[in-house]
Amino acid sequence: MEKKNETMPPGRQVVMSGIRPTGFLHLGNYFGAVRNYVRMQEEFECYFMVADLHSLTTHPDTKELKGNVQRVLAENIACGLDPDKVALYCQSHVHETAEL
Repeated sequence: MEKKNETMPPGRQVVMSGIRPTGFLHLGNYFGAVRNYVRMQEEFECYFMVADLHSLTTHPDTKELKGNVQRVLAENIACGLDPDKVALYCQSHVHETAEL
């Protein structure tokens, strides 16, 4: 007997992506990712993370990390991501993300 995935409607694909909180978002972030995130939230089940663990590879000083995470979340919402339509989360807060 085939087991159904009861959490996702049939045919609805999942998108998972993220942006590192290394500073203010810029036009490259907007045109390269965020604009597409806003479009995809209408059609797909979306999970967008602030990739704080990934940022440690190039920005190991953590004194500004918490503020950067909060700002990136706010900037994503300001660009049009709707928290009622997508899952916005901090990578380090969901340990299973590292297991993907």
